[in-house]
Amino acid sequence: MDGHTFTVAIVDDQPVRRGGIERLVAPDPTLSIVASVGRVDDLSTVDARPDLVVLDLPAGTREEAVALIAHVAAQSRPIVISAWDTAPSLLTAVRAGACACVSRQADRSALGTAIRAVAGGGFYVCHRLREQFHHELTSQPRDDSTGLAPREVETLRWIARGFTQAQIARRMGLSQATINTYAKRIRTKLGATNKAELTRLAIQLGHLTSDRHASTAA
Repeated sequence: MDGHTFTVAIVDDQPVRRGGIERLVAPDPTLSIVASVGRVDDLSTVDARPDLVVLDLPAGTREEAVALIAHVAAQSRPIVISAWDTAPSLLTAVRAGACACVSRQADRSALGTAIRAVAGGGFYVCHRLREQFHHELTSQPRDDSTGLAPREVETLRWIARGFTQAQIARRMGLSQATINTYAKRIRTKLGATNKAELTRLAIQLGHLTSDRHASTAA
């Protein structure tokens, strides 16, 4: 994270649980808690928009959850915590703008990993949710009207799986300059500005479903 300090807001309607998140975040010198509140609406009292928002989804309907995530995503990068046994689904949360999905039953370290990943411009799903997420991904139909060429689709898949341009170039047998050109074209066509957005779009468009056997980035 290059020594940069990221501002963090915590939203949880359970004070005890919120305090636990505060104790987890506070010791990290690269993170600064600027708000710890019970409702998303309370973030309006914060002087500056936080870089990251740890949002524990309150009980409610799918529509209410999507609206909360989308509201936070319009201003910050949401790290969403939920039991994930009721609506919304993980994919729905990602499509609404979630940059990370963490289970309430996950180890404390999972939240720290999620925060660091999102702060670094990445995307994260905790270990407890990966099988569920994989199932949701592989059950979704492919729908791509973005005009991506086949090589651009392949490049997008590798980017979304966390590979660097150098790693992608080696796997595709192309020069790094060519991969850089593909990446620029992809960002332009999809209107994306960073890897987290590209990952969400790759998921939304179904471009990871047929790549399920690819290895993860080293």
